[in-house]
Amino acid sequence: MLHDYERKRLAALRQLNLLDTSPSESFDRITRMASKLFGLPIAAVSLTDKDRQWFKSRVGVEHTEIPRFKACCGEVADTSGFLVVPDLQNSPLYQNSVLAESGVRFYAGAPLTTRDGYTLGSMCVLGNEPRLITDDERALLQDMAAMVMDQIELQHAFGRIDPVTGLPNRNQFVEDIEDLKTEQSGLRYALHVDLFDENQLRSLQRVVGLPSLDNLAHDIADYLKQQLQNRDRLYYIGGCEYLYLVDDNDEDINKTARALWQLVNDVVLDESSPLLHTPVIGIAPFEISDAFGADIIRTVHSASQDARLAGEDVVLYSQQMDAEHRRRFTILHDFRQALESNEQLFLYFQPRLTLSDNKCHSVEALIRWQHPTLGTISPAEFVPLVESTSLVREMTHWVLQRCIEQINLWHQQGCSLQIAMNISGNNLDEAGFAKRILSALKAADIDTRWFELELTESAIVSHSKQAMKQLKTLAEAGVSIAIDDFGTGYNTLTYLQEVPAHVVKIDTAFVFNLDQKPRNQAIVNAMVSMAQQLGYRVVAEGVENKESCEYLRRIGCNEIQGFWYSKPSPADECCALARI
Repeated sequence: MLHDYERKRLAALRQLNLLDTSPSESFDRITRMASKLFGLPIAAVSLTDKDRQWFKSRVGVEHTEIPRFKACCGEVADTSGFLVVPDLQNSPLYQNSVLAESGVRFYAGAPLTTRDGYTLGSMCVLGNEPRLITDDERALLQDMAAMVMDQIELQHAFGRIDPVTGLPNRNQFVEDIEDLKTEQSGLRYALHVDLFDENQLRSLQRVVGLPSLDNLAHDIADYLKQQLQNRDRLYYIGGCEYLYLVDDNDEDINKTARALWQLVNDVVLDESSPLLHTPVIGIAPFEISDAFGADIIRTVHSASQDARLAGEDVVLYSQQMDAEHRRRFTILHDFRQALESNEQLFLYFQPRLTLSDNKCHSVEALIRWQHPTLGTISPAEFVPLVESTSLVREMTHWVLQRCIEQINLWHQQGCSLQIAMNISGNNLDEAGFAKRILSALKAADIDTRWFELELTESAIVSHSKQAMKQLKTLAEAGVSIAIDDFGTGYNTLTYLQEVPAHVVKIDTAFVFNLDQKPRNQAIVNAMVSMAQQLGYRVVAEGVENKESCEYLRRIGCNEIQGFWYSKPSPADECCALARI
């Protein structure tokens, strides 16, 4: 079992992240200098690990490490003292050591000691002949050991101190949490201060530039250091976000967090800033013995985002809310694997009933996901998440290929059904999207009349002129275009004049229990009349009973879709329904 000092010494060594790193000229320069000044063939910066001596820098040595057992540098680490061995062959301890067997006779090593008193190893020089060391040489080697430690601390600080604010960064926070584990126990709180929401931050970067944002982060850091009692517990983690550690003896953490929020809210920003800061604070409690710095940062950041979403100033971390965020991350992370699997994703199809002949001529393709561990995931949950990422293109391609395969299979079975496939507005922003659709249909020898694309009116309104051009290309090639969720947008009449669509699908909100809602009847009647006068075919979604169906038939609606006629079903059931 390791002694307490050795355990802490090894922890200090590993926190520096020096072991097994690449050679560094800044250290090599010192070892070359030592070799020349002492007139010796070998010099090294030797770090004492648990079972080995590892050389961060070396001159005159081919190997990068030797066993710690009977290594002179190991004695330096154990005693934290300067060590001179005039002749290893005459030393009872080292005459059979690896160094002695390799021909080394002389060793001198000065300890590499941190400010906290932990000796990491030694700055050493070695020779193949016995010799003594003068007082001047001893002082020189100690000075060179100090140079090595200065370089170590410089590199360490460079990676752990934010150069803009001068505050310790997230790497230092992670290390400090590990240090707390060895010294203390009990409950602590982390407070995450987030000055701007993402849109504000992007606007600041665009309008005033990154240098102004850096100045802002620096000024707020200085202000907080002046105002906070335990300013050494303040960290900067980037993007105008700060972390503050609070001890467990705080009687009212919410009161402390609100006082911090008030401090930040009262900061007078640079007059040139075009935006007001909107700070929020997240609170995350943690038990030191079980804590990991990276986990604390994630949970406290989650709490501050919950505060922003809820419109609150201060919010305590919620496991339930965090679980929801992590579920969304898992869904996005696993969706790519689902696309590559042949077992997780599949299509169901919901038939549409043509009211003029009471037959099914068209179905809507609906993607489904059976996750190996989460079970059935509703498309209402995963599709919007995927549509906000680059995976939307791959999802659309997957659905397109399955729809093409199904059309061909149905035709082989003597079943003539058109498939309507949902696409995202983001798909229309893809260069060449329309051409890819048409090329895929042509390659499969499928007439475009058997294919329909559905997209919501909000997706049409919020996207570019390029998207409209792609729709026109598809429509001119004979692909039917359907506007989904009709009536829920803000510019319905405006875009009806411009969109090259053939079908409008009245949203479920207007159709559900239509037979019991006279006001909705009037609205739907007007929608059907107007859309048909503009040349559109009208489909009513969400038809749940016969009475609603008969009302829609009476006012001349072209088609209906809903559970009353058919729920989403496997492909073979749809084909059987179409033959009725």
